[in-house]
Amino acid sequence: MTACDFFRTPRETIGLLSLSLCAILSILLLEPQISLSQSTSKGKWKTVSVVPLPGSITRFDYESLDSRSGRLYMAHLGEGHLVVFDTKSRKVVSDLAGFPHAHGVLVVPQLHNVYVTVSPMTRTPGHLAVVDTRTLKTKFLVATGIHPDGLDFDPQDRRIFISNEWGRSVSVIDAVTNRPIGEIPLEGEVGNTRYDPVSKHIFSTVQTKNQLDEIDPETFHVVHHYPLPGGLYPHGLWIDGIRHIAFIACEQNSVLLLFDLETRKVTDRLSVGTKPDVLTYDPLRHLLFVASESGTVTVLQERRRTLVKAWQGHMGNRAHVILFDPKTRNLYLPIENQNGKPVLLIMRYETSPNRH
Repeated sequence: MTACDFFRTPRETIGLLSLSLCAILSILLLEPQISLSQSTSKGKWKTVSVVPLPGSITRFDYESLDSRSGRLYMAHLGEGHLVVFDTKSRKVVSDLAGFPHAHGVLVVPQLHNVYVTVSPMTRTPGHLAVVDTRTLKTKFLVATGIHPDGLDFDPQDRRIFISNEWGRSVSVIDAVTNRPIGEIPLEGEVGNTRYDPVSKHIFSTVQTKNQLDEIDPETFHVVHHYPLPGGLYPHGLWIDGIRHIAFIACEQNSVLLLFDLETRKVTDRLSVGTKPDVLTYDPLRHLLFVASESGTVTVLQERRRTLVKAWQGHMGNRAHVILFDPKTRNLYLPIENQNGKPVLLIMRYETSPNRH
């Protein structure tokens, strides 16, 4: 995920200059011949609540929901805080300091832990903070690679896999002992990393190579590199284990790729908001929500391994973070500046029965 505007990451500065003319031509020749203008009639957005958040007007990053307790954990990156929010009472429980330049957040309820990646804005290794969800105290600080960002949990091996964006690697942390047990080198800057419950493998987007890497979590080896035709700088990643498909957001050309995890090929491509970032998914209605750095949110519906654009519009200032709660169907969007203060938008996207 991109860093603060006043702290530029390499993927914000390399731009298209980093791609040779040959590379761009090859991408154009390989990309699927799919319309970028498909759409359906719009669903309806309902504002559930607008909740003031603590801290100054600075950037937010990832968020993670504990569905058991109803607590939402948000990285207030610019503030260096972890915000704990009760989705039932709609109140801030705590505003925890001590997480400078926090990016990734992942709560694992069965371990009573929330994991936060902390990335110094220098090319030095970062760390993973392990916070006890019962006491809200930091228990461990675990070394990672350079600029740790997104992360996911492998429930079978009970391991945390972390994207080291600038370090061009994936760190592996034992979630039981909270110790680093490996670092997997990749061929370029790493975007998001996700666990696939079907293959039980780890997948990472490799931004500067325009590819998706498949990792064996037992051997720590990359077993396949998959090209992503039609995409430039793949970053955001979401895996639907039920339909066994992956959604990949590409920052530099603002498209969303649908990647079939059965055939291991891109099957569709649609335009989204400028610089797409965080993805979240409604598995019952097969709706993907794509938040972007421009503040545009795009709603896409997956139908038989193709995409249909259901809605697109501006949601808020830098509304690049979004999370869907399948229990309530509420969507949570932290906004860094609304009328001079940070807020949490709680929204609901309503569709008529014949749209899903």
